[in-house]
Amino acid sequence: MNIVDKQFEEFTLEIGNLNKKEIFDNVKQSFLNINSITQKSIINFLQKFNYWGKLDIEKEEFEHFDLIVESLKDHLEDYIWLYNHLGDYRSKKLLFAILNNWYRCDFANLSFAHEKNFWHYFDLDLLDCHDEIMVDLGAYIGDTIWDFIRIYGDDAYKKIYAYEMSNDNFVYLEENTKNFKNVILRQMAVMDKEGMFFIKENSPDASAYTIDNDTGILVKGTSLDIDIDEKITLIKMDIEGSEQNALLGAYRHIVNDKPKLLISVYHNHEDLWKIPRIIDEMAPSAYKFYLRSYGGNVFPTEIVLIALPK
Repeated sequence: MNIVDKQFEEFTLEIGNLNKKEIFDNVKQSFLNINSITQKSIINFLQKFNYWGKLDIEKEEFEHFDLIVESLKDHLEDYIWLYNHLGDYRSKKLLFAILNNWYRCDFANLSFAHEKNFWHYFDLDLLDCHDEIMVDLGAYIGDTIWDFIRIYGDDAYKKIYAYEMSNDNFVYLEENTKNFKNVILRQMAVMDKEGMFFIKENSPDASAYTIDNDTGILVKGTSLDIDIDEKITLIKMDIEGSEQNALLGAYRHIVNDKPKLLISVYHNHEDLWKIPRIIDEMAPSAYKFYLRSYGGNVFPTEIVLIALPK
């Protein structure tokens, strides 16, 4: 057994032998043991983004810790399943680093697992792209499209569908992609069904919008199965926590087309284990999974699941 397998096994055995209160106490104490500056930085970060639960030590508000405990204890078998289905030790090391960061505020392993060689999403050891029919969900201002073309060339795709629901971002997206051939822009939300959806800005300076059930800006929504008839070969998703719904709305394409999938799995404490499960349920044993980190070393963000057809 190598060191990565040993670390993960010891971690899962510890979590398995503890009850939820014991895990909560350990998570809380680990946080209190770090220096006050880092504590404040993490609390401010959690307040800025409404993804990972509230945390206020002075007010004894510990929703963030509760969500960590629920994820680790209730879904330990799902994390073990994922570990055993990951395609390389870079991915396995990262999975351990994420879980240990949640549990022990482990910054060292998270920093060690950070991707330092390739651009966001496009790991050249994994992705060989040519003649792609690409879908970019959460196209933002076109940055992923620019990276794709810079890395693989403008002859590596036949067509790119780019979806962005924010009006402000869409203006820049139009400008930044106007000189690229066969880039089709859609100012729409992508979900599991057609309809009208409210969106709201996730933070004042994040330029990130999330689906809201009650209030906000009304936008049109669709699913990939409804909106695109032709075969899709590559899907990138970074849609602020709506990835599960978008996946469900691409069922036909995933089952029939087996596209390469590049999916953000860091917007809550669930996507990391659940999105691979959804993919495997749709297309049993059809995909190999990899994880890559493009975020910082204090809190796990910009985590990408790379699911490649076998």
